[in-house]
Amino acid sequence: MTFTTELQPGVCIEPEAVTQDYVFNHTMLRVKNPEPSLDFYTRVLGMRLLRRLDFEEGRFSLYFLAHTRGREVPEDTGERQRYTFGRESVLELTHNWGTESGDSQYHNGNSEPRGFGHICFSVPDIQAACARFEALGVPFIKPLERGMKNVAFIADPDGYWVEIVQADLNGEMGRG
Repeated sequence: MTFTTELQPGVCIEPEAVTQDYVFNHTMLRVKNPEPSLDFYTRVLGMRLLRRLDFEEGRFSLYFLAHTRGREVPEDTGERQRYTFGRESVLELTHNWGTESGDSQYHNGNSEPRGFGHICFSVPDIQAACARFEALGVPFIKPLERGMKNVAFIADPDGYWVEIVQADLNGEMGRG
């Protein structure tokens, strides 16, 4: 028998057929200054900037990033925009113009009142990735040797938590 879903109260066992072609496309983080955030997500975590959209009337810009290894990304702007909004695992950084100067900051969800928690990246070698992050001066929220085994948390330039895992080490996580 093929796996379909874990059973928990509130889980719909048979979602409507129309939803089977839905795609979880992106999540959005607000950033104070796009330059350090773009550096972090492209240089430190290896994402590519797929599209930048500027909205003069609203005084904000959107930056859409994703990992593209092994994928053909269209050169044509319109096709690339359709590609960006049709694929999975996209990160949208939203910059409200003027927040880069002054005392503005965003709530990362991990101090009171708690809400949003983190995003997560899976890496092929968590020891090597964490050593690289340390060498790059990336701040750690939770290093590997503390707390949950085989899980680390780093912070992006706006203080959002980024979980780092290695999939093949976590098959027994949370299983007593």
